[in-house]
Amino acid sequence: MHPGRPRLEGKVAVVTGAGSSGPGIGTGRATSVLFARAGAKVVLVDRVASRAEETLATIRDEGGEGAVCEADVTGARDCERMVAMATERYGRLDILVNNVGMLSFGSALDVTEEEWDQVFNVNLKSMMLTSKFAIPQMIRGGGGSIINISSIAALRAATGKAIIPYAASKGGVIALTTEMAVYHGRDNIRVNCIVPGHIYTPLVAGGTTEEMRELRKRAAPLGTEGTAWDIAWAAVYLASDEARWITAVMLPVDGGVLATTPLAMLHHLR
Repeated sequence: MHPGRPRLEGKVAVVTGAGSSGPGIGTGRATSVLFARAGAKVVLVDRVASRAEETLATIRDEGGEGAVCEADVTGARDCERMVAMATERYGRLDILVNNVGMLSFGSALDVTEEEWDQVFNVNLKSMMLTSKFAIPQMIRGGGGSIINISSIAALRAATGKAIIPYAASKGGVIALTTEMAVYHGRDNIRVNCIVPGHIYTPLVAGGTTEEMRELRKRAAPLGTEGTAWDIAWAAVYLASDEARWITAVMLPVDGGVLATTPLAMLHHLR
């Protein structure tokens, strides 16, 4: 990176789930906006085009460049079309952010087969399919950066209601990240994973009371609540040339909650 230049100048990025599922800023929208501010051209992928259009409006208002691609990334055809749109419109593909995800509750005793399959299709299969078509284009361009979004639920069991389908799929994201990083390292493709903690976004807003938000905030050593922007800033770094020697990393962005023990959490909750 040259001093004074935008960190992602000249790069083309695809961000899946680039809209927000409700009022406020989700991780896909925040990441897309920060990428554009950093100089990248961004293809905004979302199953609902109007959500991505709202993100694009913000980017254009700030003088950035981007385009919307309505796509269902659980299917190979749309994933191939998404990558084709990026390369045909902007000539290359440097960055892929696999941000699409869905929540799911239940234990092994009560989750249905249909729900299990849906969660894995959205949270894990989609990342394999987008990468399947993005990687060849990155190889042609001399390399790239793939950033997968997992969750602390993949590394630590939740307290309270079971979220086994969600946790298991997010654990798969970590394994996928490691395998792709090793296999494509010689292609100069870096593959990393962000592991968000208890952030407050439109995805969780509907099921999170103010009391729950306060408890989650106090459980972390920093004692503050994370937002989509915290995840987005981590993605900017991993996408940039500053992270040129970083791959196969699982980066927690969680206020320190993964470092705590149950005893330490009780201390913070006082």
